[in-house]
Amino acid sequence: MTQPPPPPPNQPPQQPGFGPAQQPRPPAPQPGYGYPQQPPQPAQPGYGYPAQPPTGPNPYAQQSGYGYPGYPGGPTAPTMPIPSKPKNNAALFIVIAAVVAIALIVGGGIWYAHSSGGDGKKDDTASSGGGTGGKDTGKDGEGGKGTEKVPANTTSKVLFQVPLPTTKDTTVTAGSWLTDKVYAKSGVGEIVGYDPDSGAKLWTVPLPGPVCYASGRVSADGRTAVVFQPRTPPKGSSAGCSQVAAIDLNAGKRLWTKSIKSGDIAVDFNNVTVAQQTVAVGGTSGGAAFDLSSGTVRWQPKPGDGCYDAGYGGGTKLVAVRRCGSGDTGQLHIQTLDPASGKVISEYTMTSGIDYASVVSTDPLVVAADVNDSAGDGSGFSDVFSIDNRTGKLRTRISTPGSSYAVRCDGIYEVEKCKGVTVGNDRLYLATEEHDGSGDGTRTNEIVAFDLATGEQTGQRADAGNGYTITPLRMDGPNVIAYKNAPYDKGGQIVSIDGGSFKETKLLENPVTVAVKAIETSLSPEYAEVLYSQGHLYMSAVYARTASSSSAGKEYLVAAFGTGG
Repeated sequence: MTQPPPPPPNQPPQQPGFGPAQQPRPPAPQPGYGYPQQPPQPAQPGYGYPAQPPTGPNPYAQQSGYGYPGYPGGPTAPTMPIPSKPKNNAALFIVIAAVVAIALIVGGGIWYAHSSGGDGKKDDTASSGGGTGGKDTGKDGEGGKGTEKVPANTTSKVLFQVPLPTTKDTTVTAGSWLTDKVYAKSGVGEIVGYDPDSGAKLWTVPLPGPVCYASGRVSADGRTAVVFQPRTPPKGSSAGCSQVAAIDLNAGKRLWTKSIKSGDIAVDFNNVTVAQQTVAVGGTSGGAAFDLSSGTVRWQPKPGDGCYDAGYGGGTKLVAVRRCGSGDTGQLHIQTLDPASGKVISEYTMTSGIDYASVVSTDPLVVAADVNDSAGDGSGFSDVFSIDNRTGKLRTRISTPGSSYAVRCDGIYEVEKCKGVTVGNDRLYLATEEHDGSGDGTRTNEIVAFDLATGEQTGQRADAGNGYTITPLRMDGPNVIAYKNAPYDKGGQIVSIDGGSFKETKLLENPVTVAVKAIETSLSPEYAEVLYSQGHLYMSAVYARTASSSSAGKEYLVAAFGTGG
C-alpha cells in the first residue's frame, strides 16, 4: 500500500485527507490516546491508505501499561499514543511499534434499509486472530469447558521468526489466524500459511494489492475474509479498499473475490467480519453481505432512508452498527441481524450525541462507546452497554472511565477492534490502567470483572504482579486467557485466569534474552496481533515499512514461541 513521505523522526502519523469525491466528514474524534497535538504537517495526497508510523528511534520502545493505537481509519482518525515509560524497564531496546490507520474513499453511497423480522441461525464461527487471541468456539467468550492445557514445561523457546519485509512505501500487514493445521499471516500483497511448529511455508495466496482490513473471525471449517486494494498503486497514492475475498486457511486458497459499485464507482469498505456462513463488509459508502463459500451476494444496501451500516460485529451472531441522520441529531442503532437475509431480529437505539460505537461481543451483545467524548483519552471507551439480543432492550449500562480502564476501541470504522477487554460468563473483563506498584519504581495493573446483568463489579480481581502489566486476550471456555508484559529481568507470560476463583495459572513464559525482550516490546498486544493456543504464542506486526524508516536492529513480521509439551 503506497504511502506519502514519512513524517520527521518521532512525529506521530498525520492523517490523509479526503479524496476528490467529498461527502460530509464524520465528527472529528479527540486527539489520540494521550498524545500531544503536533505542529501542522504538509497535506498528504490520496485516500484509502494508512498513515505513516514514526521513524527513527521508537518512541514506544519503553513499554508501559495498556495503550491501544488501534486500527483507526479515515480522514480524522486519531493519532497514536506515547505510552508512559515504566520506571523499571530502563535501558531497553530500539524498536518500532506501528498501527494501521486506513482512510476512506468517500464517494457516492448506497443505502440499505434493514427490514424487520427474521431468525438467526446456529453459529459455526470461531473467533481466531485479528490480534486478540487464538482458537475459540461457541458464543463470544464462551463455549463450554476450557481447552487450554498446562504444558509439562511452561518455559518456551523460539519456534520461528519471519523477518519484517521492507517496502517502497508503508504497507498494511494486518491479519493473523490460527487453525488446527496452519498459522497464517498477511504479508505485503499476500497471505502466507506457515507450519505452526517449524514455520515452514505451507502455501502462499497472492493478492493483486495490499491488504486493508482483515477479519478476526474464522469459520469452523477454517475460512476467513479480507478487504484489499485491487492493485498496488504508485508510491504516495491508493487504489482504494474495494475488494473482498474469502480465504480457505487450511487449503491455502482464495475462494472468491467480489466488489460492489455505486453507479460506476467501486465502493470502498472500512471493515470486514464473518458471521456464521456470511461475510459482511461495511462503511459510509455502502456495504454488502456475501455467502462465505460461494461469494454470492446475500443482501446489500438499498437506497431510501438516509442511514448506513458503519460496520459489523460477527461470530455467533451478526450485529450492525447503523448510523441514521447527521450532526447532533444523528443516532446509532445497534441491530442484531439474520446473517443470511439481513433482516433485523432486534434493535437498540442509542441516545443522540454518541457518534461511534464498537461491538465488544455479539453473543452476549456488548457495545462500547465514548459518550460525549468523556473518556478524555481518545480511547473510544467511556461506557459499556449490555443489550438483550432477543428484544433489543438495554440490560445495563456500565461506566468505564478512561482514567481507570486501559481499553482501546477504534469504533470510527473498524467496529470490532477493541483491545484490553473480553467477554464471557455473562461478565465483562477489563484491564485497568497502569499504576505504581508496591516495589520501588515499579508499575502494575489488574483485570477486573463486571456483571453484564447488573452492571456491578463482581469483586474478582487478577493482579498482574509487581513490575508486570496484564492484558486480557480472549476467553477459553469460562477462563480468561491473558498476556503479561514482564519487567526487564523476566520473560513475558501467557496465563489462564479461572472464571470462578480468578486463580491464575501460567501456561507459557518466554526466555529472558535481549533479542526476545526486543520482540516482546515491539510486538506486544498494544501494537500488534497476539495469538495463543495450546502452548504456542504468535506475535505479529500490522505494518511493513520503508527501508529508510527501519531501525538498526532486527525486526520481525512474525515471532513464534512454543513450550514443546
